[in-house]
Amino acid sequence: MSKDIRKIRRYTERGKIFGVCAGIAIWADLEVEKFQTIVFLIVLFTGFFPGAIIYIILSLLIPEYNKPFSDKYDRYSREHVYEDSDDDRSNEDLKSEYENLKHKVESMENEMFDKEREWDKRFHEN
Repeated sequence: MSKDIRKIRRYTERGKIFGVCAGIAIWADLEVEKFQTIVFLIVLFTGFFPGAIIYIILSLLIPEYNKPFSDKYDRYSREHVYEDSDDDRSNEDLKSEYENLKHKVESMENEMFDKEREWDKRFHEN
């Protein structure tokens, strides 16, 4: 199975520094953490600067993965971004949930402002 070089991307959210190892590991269908460890050991034992320079050059050459907005399973990060269970709710359900949340936030704000007013009152009394 030949891989297309244009599919290699840097994955900064999965990577430790620039996401080069994560991108190569995902492209080669390897475990990211194991590949990062192997690359780190190779760079450490062969001399830091040649490996670091190669890594920096690769980070400049390999484009970064720009994750499009998706509410489905993201195969690159291997985790669910959003669940699809909210799609079957009606408009009225969403409006009522919005109103409930709005009231909760307003009551929390009022509670905070009341506490601030109480502290201001105590401070100005003295």
